[in-house]
Amino acid sequence: MLESSRLSVVFITRKLNLEKGSIKIYARVTIDGKRAEFSLNRELSVSLWDEKRKRGRGHSNYVISLNKYLDQVFTGLHEAHRQLLQEDADITSASVKARFLKEDDCGKTLLDLIAYHNITMVNILKPGTMKNYYSTQRCIKKFLEEELKVKDITLKKLNYGFIIDFEQYVRKYKPSTRMGCTNNGAMKHMERLKKISKLGVRLEWLEKDPFVNFKLRFEKTERQFLTERDLCLIEETTFKKSSTEQIKDLFIFACYTGLSFIDVEGLKAKHLVKGIDGNNWLYTKRTKTEEPLRIPLLPKALEIIEKYQEEPQIIEEGGLLPRYSNQMINRTLKEIADACGIRKKMTFHTARHTFATSVTLSNGVPIETVSKLLGHTKLSTTQLYARVLQKKVGEDMQELMELYRSKTGSKGAKAIQ
Repeated sequence: MLESSRLSVVFITRKLNLEKGSIKIYARVTIDGKRAEFSLNRELSVSLWDEKRKRGRGHSNYVISLNKYLDQVFTGLHEAHRQLLQEDADITSASVKARFLKEDDCGKTLLDLIAYHNITMVNILKPGTMKNYYSTQRCIKKFLEEELKVKDITLKKLNYGFIIDFEQYVRKYKPSTRMGCTNNGAMKHMERLKKISKLGVRLEWLEKDPFVNFKLRFEKTERQFLTERDLCLIEETTFKKSSTEQIKDLFIFACYTGLSFIDVEGLKAKHLVKGIDGNNWLYTKRTKTEEPLRIPLLPKALEIIEKYQEEPQIIEEGGLLPRYSNQMINRTLKEIADACGIRKKMTFHTARHTFATSVTLSNGVPIETVSKLLGHTKLSTTQLYARVLQKKVGEDMQELMELYRSKTGSKGAKAIQ
């Protein structure tokens, strides 16, 4: 095998411009007497080419750079040949050339696949989703460098062993601004890599999906929400600082509409319309999923809109409410929680959970309606946000008890007769 696939690499030239006396440089790969050539996209004056050494002549910056590049090509072609030998692949001059130029499927790498995914998805997925894929890309690069001591790997090495090792790494992975990953944070990285590997299979860059025997293990988490008492405490507390008061209003508005931060931020005056019932509604759509939203405004939410309808800056921008960054809102909500004596981690997304639980579901609104108001495409998603509270369970069971009592009472009456 080794003898029959002996490699020869030489650099050849062809005349490019007879008047100027310039030449173009090519690499020629020879195995078993069969040749494969490709242009190096480098040009040189005939007088500066040493035909015997197959290198540039002289000490100019261009010639020095050219010779270094030729050395890299020479080394790269021999490395491609070595890889094919190691893989026990069919070795020809064409296959060595294809591997060097990364034109063969086996030559595709993990980072090639991730880059292809991100480039093709950037105009399809939302920026928030793409941000997460970029985070996973950074994590994988660090894993390759810190654990495997390589810059990249071929897709052939993306196997079950790699997946398991990466999972262990990602559980202790600590981006510069955060603590280590939680179980679900780690699983989200694994989920994104799984989606990318499936793309590789569809592209026929991968022979099989390395995740076939890997199971994503998400843990059910308690989603933070406010009780009616918590919500009343915030509503009844007034803050001297105008920005704090406005952020409080934005949070309460979200508690009574179920809108996420990005959707509240995007509200315009045109989204406030009169419904067929004569009441005020919000007609908009979820930024995340493009799902249409039709939300009848509860009195508290309408009251907040009316509070700001005369604000000059809001009118000028065609908006409905004040605007603040998500970071500032979440920082201020911590201060509001402390001021109100609420010992819960409050973020703007807490308002969405509160709407699903304390405002709607616990007051008898069917989960199908809640799902529609939240703009979910699947009922199972709503079930993660909205839980049946203990109060609601007690009320439902009380009704069941009354039903059974009435049945028992009617049977007893018949027996007496």
